[in-house]
Amino acid sequence: MNQSATAGLSRPEGGFTRLLTRWGLPAPLFLGYVGLLLFMIGDGVESGFIAPYMADNGAGTEIKASYVITVYGVAVMLASWLSGALSELWGPRRVMLIGLAVWLVFDVLFLTVGLGGGNYTLMLICYGIRGFGYPMFAFGFLVWITAVAPVARLGAAVGWFYFAFTGGLPTLGALVASFTNPLFGHYGTLWVSVGLLTLGGLIAVLGVRQRTGFQRLAPPDVKPVQSLVSSVSIAWKNPRVGIGMLVRVINTAPEFGMLVFFPTIFISQIGFGENRWLLLVSVIYGTNIFFNLIFGVLSDRIGWRTTIFWFGAIGCAISILLLYFVPIAMGAQYYWLALIVGALYGATLAGFVPISALLPSLAPEHKGGAMALLNLGAGAAAFVGPAIVSLFLGPAGAGGVVIIFAALYLVAAVLVRFLKLPKETEQAITRDVSLQDAGEQVSTA
Repeated sequence: MNQSATAGLSRPEGGFTRLLTRWGLPAPLFLGYVGLLLFMIGDGVESGFIAPYMADNGAGTEIKASYVITVYGVAVMLASWLSGALSELWGPRRVMLIGLAVWLVFDVLFLTVGLGGGNYTLMLICYGIRGFGYPMFAFGFLVWITAVAPVARLGAAVGWFYFAFTGGLPTLGALVASFTNPLFGHYGTLWVSVGLLTLGGLIAVLGVRQRTGFQRLAPPDVKPVQSLVSSVSIAWKNPRVGIGMLVRVINTAPEFGMLVFFPTIFISQIGFGENRWLLLVSVIYGTNIFFNLIFGVLSDRIGWRTTIFWFGAIGCAISILLLYFVPIAMGAQYYWLALIVGALYGATLAGFVPISALLPSLAPEHKGGAMALLNLGAGAAAFVGPAIVSLFLGPAGAGGVVIIFAALYLVAAVLVRFLKLPKETEQAITRDVSLQDAGEQVSTA
């Protein structure tokens, strides 16, 4: 950790600051987490209805609306990579500001000249460019966290990030929409999301004064093109970072893939119906939110690799099989069993949370580049999962695709064994744990 970051975390602590520190949340970044939660609630408000709404208001068909979503997804993937690379070059706070500005400008254009004017071309352009917004804001803040948080508590700090991230998108965002849609309609709700996101963005970028995020993280002699190239070349210069990126792809690829064909199977074939299927999805993601915190904190105690291996990779390999085959075997009358295995999958999915702590720690001198690859893996998962479904659903059937997903998680378990931390990083973790344990004993006394 650089000196400015250490200084920012070593001020005299008040009671609230000590409480945050004990929970593993970096106190100087507290308002950033609050702002991130509000930002992602605003971004997630539309998640449950935007595609059909576009189809009825300018796109014309669901297929044309899906093209808009696809362009948006490509932008998200590129921005996920750029957020890490540019944070090294410009500093995380500046990247967050750019992400906030991009989202606001192009969402307003999308709502006015796109949806408001029923212009499909402008809808495609504005919504697509808007896709650069949230990854640059959210993942720029994640780089800030990895640059500031004590290495011994990095797992918990990252867990809090995903608590805010997934708590907003889609969980609380969809909940807000369930209240605002009846009051203001879908179009009015989209404007509500602009207000929420603006409030969250301003709280984060104006409220956090920790200075590390205000400055570039790369050495002064690194040029822009060199920074962007190094954020990719680190994959073969430091192969463990490249392996970690693959683990990140496997982390959520099955999640994105199952959402392509599970709805039809659970709603119609098993006979749950749409409402009970949606409740099952809510249970999966609701459980995931809280286990993001649990495994983030636990990983700092038992080890990041250990947590990813047992709870993430091995856990998901088992739970995704149960999520599919238990309801298929037991039928709609045993819906409560589906809820249990759904909660289990959501919990084990959170077992991968420490990968966001582990990967930058594998390249302590190039954290921004490592985070760029990590974020690229997160974006690529959105394509890999559905691609596997499109390739194998016909020849292998739904059960075969689920078995392929389980096998991928086992591959991730093997890959994690190669992600051994550098000796100096392990020593830093041991030192920080000793210092923090001593500090907690003093504060207790």
